[in-house]
Amino acid sequence: MKKILFMITNMNIGGVEKSLLSLLSVIPKDKYDITLLLLEKRGALLEYIPDWVKIEEANWFEKVKPIMMQPPQKTIKSYLRNKMYAKTHSFLSAYLISKHFDCRYSYYKHILKEVPVNLNQYDIAISYQGPTDVIDYYIANKVIARKKISWVHFDVSHHYMNKRLHERIYKKFDKILIVSEEAKKRLIEKIPGIRSKSSVFQNIIEIDSIKEMSKKKVDFDSDFEGIKIVTVGRLAKEKGQDLAINVLYKLRKEGYLVKWYCIGEGKQRKEYEYLIDKYNLKHDFILLGSRTNPYPFIAKSDIYVQTSRHEGFCLTLAEAKCLCKPIVTTNFIGAFEQIEDGITGFIVGCSEEELFERVKFLIDNKKVRDNLSENLSKNQVNQKLLNFSKI
Repeated sequence: MKKILFMITNMNIGGVEKSLLSLLSVIPKDKYDITLLLLEKRGALLEYIPDWVKIEEANWFEKVKPIMMQPPQKTIKSYLRNKMYAKTHSFLSAYLISKHFDCRYSYYKHILKEVPVNLNQYDIAISYQGPTDVIDYYIANKVIARKKISWVHFDVSHHYMNKRLHERIYKKFDKILIVSEEAKKRLIEKIPGIRSKSSVFQNIIEIDSIKEMSKKKVDFDSDFEGIKIVTVGRLAKEKGQDLAINVLYKLRKEGYLVKWYCIGEGKQRKEYEYLIDKYNLKHDFILLGSRTNPYPFIAKSDIYVQTSRHEGFCLTLAEAKCLCKPIVTTNFIGAFEQIEDGITGFIVGCSEEELFERVKFLIDNKKVRDNLSENLSKNQVNQKLLNFSKI
């Protein structure tokens, strides 16, 4: 039985975490001994981890987290206040070297130097939430494994990535998996040296499970007789819910009977609540918060809209496809790998105007919505059991 280690930050509700759950669901438990190592053992999705998976917490992270999160000046002042002069000198040296060469490798080496090597020996160790500096560094330098994999879920052209740090770290990985062709292209543009060890592995989607979960009864404005639009995603600028609010404002101005429901939570909530109040949409644009099971809402919607400004592989878009919803999505990385424009959905530019025109078109044309749903229903293929020998 092969021993495999997955490492991730936590199990909060998010696309990466949900994709991990889907991946674990198709791993044959009689063939693999799986350990999930969390930087912090928390999150609403913890309870959905299969009971045969061993869950561990990186107990060293609590000690180093403040140093990583706070400004270096604060760390230096703390060391000086406690007369830890040797630590002050070594920390300052590591920080200045990292700053000078624009390479955070020596900085992480210093911060994690007292973190013990993981003495368990694995066949495969996977940094699942790549590129994440501390997790990638830990897997590269503190884990013993025959094969090491970094699994990249983000479009690195839109996420900060210390290039020189990852150039050094990736030399210690045997394989770099990326969730879409376009995301792979952007990563190789940034770090050309990984081309030979990079390949695409799209997120696992459990179609049958999603359909079953979508049948759960929820209170979803059953008395409302207009068009229901759903968007799922963290409340953040990159997810583009501000575009959705502006689009709904235009639709309501033109007299359309529409409600827009947004599932997700995040730091932009107050800003979006301000916009909602500004446009007098309090009863029309509904922030539903985080839901471990968003599928009943998607299933009961008339249109699913993905407003993201950028993605690696958009899991929520793939889930809406499973439920055969008429889809409008912005043209972030990977959108064209999931949607056949005009056949299984519509792909538009990431602009308020284009979103408005296409959503309005779908509202006006029920036959087109029905055709999109029918085409999606014909293009579904369930995932097979995962064979790690192929990656």
